[in-house]
Order: sequence, then structure tokens, then C-alpha cells
Amino acid sequence: MDRSYEVRRSSRRTLALELDREGKLIVRATRFVTDGQIRRFVARQEDWIRRAEERQARRQAAHPEPTEEERKELIRRAKAVLPGKVEHYAALLGVRPTRITVTGARTRFGSCSAKNALSFSWRLMEYPEEAIDYVVVHELAHIRHHDHSPAFYAVIESVMPDHRQRRALLRK
Repeated sequence: MDRSYEVRRSSRRTLALELDREGKLIVRATRFVTDGQIRRFVARQEDWIRRAEERQARRQAAHPEPTEEERKELIRRAKAVLPGKVEHYAALLGVRPTRITVTGARTRFGSCSAKNALSFSWRLMEYPEEAIDYVVVHELAHIRHHDHSPAFYAVIESVMPDHRQRRALLRK
């Protein structure tokens, strides 16, 4: 199947595929690979591409873009709910974030800056309470460990032994 794609060349060493939010296929390539090699790579990856498109369609069907009213309500709810959750779990973990903000991030539910400021996407509010709590604990654990090391996951495990099941809720 002849498929359209965009090639982005850089000093990387390998070829990789990415399906962006709009469903456009992006090939990340080294500067030295030929167009023919890229075409053959894309053709060999047809099964992966089809599965990625199906996954993306399912995710978009399960989480359609909210209306303006729904968006405002999710933001209001995030600002009302998240600070209390952060306070509760921060006390359990013995950490203190410097700031909490609510954003419209599409690709991540939360983040922790180098200065221990936490940000949460209002989109998180579309998920079950157990998943929201997991993201809060995950970001607070980054105050202790700014990585995803075994020590980081041990911090999460100390207050949330079922964190793997909770995290799985974010993928549904």
C-alpha cells in the first residue's frame, strides 16, 4: 500500500515511526538513509501502522474533544479537586510541591518541574477517581526522585500498592 508520510531527518541513528494526533504518519530518519530505504521501512511496518491507527481511533472515540461548556466544567472540577488530593498525598509522602497549576496538556496528565512545581491537565478529570489519585501520587513521587527509577516506584508503592492497576485505567 502506498501511504503518505512526512520525513523528519536528524542526527539520530535509527528509523522510527510516529502517528501524530491528526493521524499523520511521521518517519524519523537519519540524514543518510535514502528515500528508497524509507519507503521499504514504511512498507514493512504496515501492520504496526494499522494497529496504531486503530488504537488512536478507539482512544479518540472513548475521549472525544469536550464542548466549551464541558471544558470549563472539567477545569473548574480540576481546580476544586486536585489541590486537596495533592495536600493529602503530599502529607503521606512527606513532600511539599512549590506550586500546583491546571493546564490543557494533551499528551501528559501531569508533570513535575525541576523546582517541584506540579502541573495537571484538566483532561485527567475525565478518568476514574483511582486514576486521578495515581497521577497525583506519581507527580508527587517526582519531588523525591526526578526519574522513573526503582526507588521512584518504591515511593509510589509505599502509599499506593495497587498503582499498576490504577495506571492501567489511564490507558482505557
